[in-house]
Order: sequence, then structure tokens, then C-alpha cells
Amino acid sequence: AGYYHRFVEGFSRLALPLTKLMRKGERFVWNEEQEKSFEELKQRLVSTPVLTLPSRSGEFQIYSDASKKGLGCVLMQHGKVIAYALRQLKLYEVNYPTHDLELAAVVFTL
Repeated sequence: AGYYHRFVEGFSRLALPLTKLMRKGERFVWNEEQEKSFEELKQRLVSTPVLTLPSRSGEFQIYSDASKKGLGCVLMQHGKVIAYALRQLKLYEVNYPTHDLELAAVVFTL
């Protein structure tokens, strides 16, 4: 599903319980949190995404955001979503203050 992450809004956030299982030294325990994450991702992957193709005319808008779990951005044109991009925070980014995370989101976006 790695290829499709850019087409599923909030993919990194939704996949977090699953990706935690793949960390070195992490014990593999599948519980309700992982099952819920898996089912939600599966549902979103089989649902029709509401994305549009970019137009040669008109301006683009980019929105970026950061949280304590990840960075994300949306590329839009004429009020319609063209693409999403999200990623989880790296281990060294987890303790960044809010203003540094917001700046990291801008850098990630560009």
C-alpha cells in the first residue's frame, strides 16, 4: 500500500499502529488498535478517491500542517484536491517544539 499513501488522506496517521509493529525490537502484538487501523486503511483503499487532475490554467494552493505524529500537505487547484502528501515523524523529530514542526511541514511540502 506504500504507493497509494499519497491518495489516502491521513494515511500515515491511520497506518501508525501498523508501522509501529515493524520497528526493530518491537514485539509483534496484533490487537484491536491494529485491527481498526487495518480495516480503515483497507476501506479507504477500495473507496473511490476524490482527486482531480491539475489544470493548465489557474493557481495552485498548498496547505501544510504538523502534529505530534506527522507532517502533511495538500495540493489544491480551484478548490479541489489534486494530491495529498503525509509522513510520520522521524524519531529525532518527535521532541521538536511546535514552531519547528510547522517549519518542517513547510519544508516537506516544498
